[in-house]
Amino acid sequence: MFCVIYRSTRREQTYLYVEKRDDFSRVPETLMQSFGQPQLAMLLLLDGSKKLAGADLDKVKESLTSQGYYLQLPPPAENLLKQHLAASGKE
Repeated sequence: MFCVIYRSTRREQTYLYVEKRDDFSRVPETLMQSFGQPQLAMLLLLDGSKKLAGADLDKVKESLTSQGYYLQLPPPAENLLKQHLAASGKE
């Protein structure tokens, strides 16, 4: 299974995986509006991959099959104050 990965122009570290290059027909219009102009990041063969950076391979495959796209969002921001308080025992 091949997929095409696009980078968002509006949101950092946000990627959209689709089955075919430049085919966004199964992606909801509201998602496309908030995603911005897609920038091609890479073409990827999923069947030979063991894992993906920042995404679960099985979830990507399942989402591509069932809904025609997969949206990879950035990891949540770190709460450095909370980490500091926990480390110093003041939480």
